[in-house]
Amino acid sequence: MSALGGPKQTGGIQPPTAMGIVLSIVLIIVALGLAYYLVQMAGVLALVGIIIGGVLVAFGVHFVPVGGAPAAMGQSPGIATGVAMLAAGAGLAGLFGGAWAAPFGLAVALAGGAVGGGLLMAITCTMVNVIYIFGMGIPAASGKVDKDPITGDTFPEYKSQGTEGHGLPFISWVGGVIGGALGGLGGTLIYLELLDVYQAQLPVILDATVEQIAPVAISLAGVFAVAMFLINAVLAAYNITGTIEGPHDPKFKRFPRAIIAAAVASAIAGFFAIALLELVGVF
Repeated sequence: MSALGGPKQTGGIQPPTAMGIVLSIVLIIVALGLAYYLVQMAGVLALVGIIIGGVLVAFGVHFVPVGGAPAAMGQSPGIATGVAMLAAGAGLAGLFGGAWAAPFGLAVALAGGAVGGGLLMAITCTMVNVIYIFGMGIPAASGKVDKDPITGDTFPEYKSQGTEGHGLPFISWVGGVIGGALGGLGGTLIYLELLDVYQAQLPVILDATVEQIAPVAISLAGVFAVAMFLINAVLAAYNITGTIEGPHDPKFKRFPRAIIAAAVASAIAGFFAIALLELVGVF
């Protein structure tokens, strides 16, 4: 960002600007107003749910321990892949679980989404440490804190020279599970809100029964839910800028900017997902 004339990137808090907050509020209100114009109160409620889902996704991404290429060489704690890709994997696992449980009601579907995302991250984080410890012969050591906030384990004596740490400390494992659960919950919420709108509007537009339009409604809701999940995951990745160890990492404090950006992006993308019905009705 500094090369483009923006603020210098730091590891700590980078609060959003007042102009950014005001502009974001205006855009969200406009999106809600347009949703009301198209689908009345049902559109507003659906868009509010989509915004909440997008915020949960962006917030959850900041919990996920990502080490990128340095982690693959044991020079940085975290999972050796990018923020957006790892978050998308956890979110999609949660979304599949939530979509499968959709017929059982909202609460069960949301729980299924959270469990699916959290379970994927729990397995991933566990296998990462298995590879680090038994495959590479190195212990888990954080480069951001001297002591694990949960277990009290100390890290300086285990951290290799010339590295920022390695492996996945327990706090990072817990953060990964929380991030996966939040991502799965958010993605499932977006899917369910869109599914409700499509199931209510498509039978009228296409002059068909709910059973007849079910494959179309489910497909459209799934496509847009995945798209909005990826949008919010990428926004969070830009906010993190590189690697992050989890909730104890100073970069975690940047999440307010990502939440604001995710709310705006989800409002705009959600409006277009709802407005698609009107285009179908026109043609």
